[in-house]
Amino acid sequence: MTTVAETRPFDVPVAVETLARLTGREREVLRHLAKGESNRVLARRLGIAERTVRAHVTSIVRKLELGSRFEAGLVAFHHYEALAEEAIAS
Repeated sequence: MTTVAETRPFDVPVAVETLARLTGREREVLRHLAKGESNRVLARRLGIAERTVRAHVTSIVRKLELGSRFEAGLVAFHHYEALAEEAIAS
């Protein structure tokens, strides 16, 4: 029997340089996605409207040429340290 991991690997290839396309706020939202936080929780933590969080997530998915929020979360998880370093450098 074939497992899901064998048929669809969960490694979403995005170069660290591609993350530079994101604004500082988008990188911040992406870091929170790595933790699996919902839009509502994210909005509360960042002090912005839930609708604004959705707009940031949509922009992140588009800029990184991903298929979903889930893939964005995977990218964030795999590049968490690079995202934090970029935030410090900005």
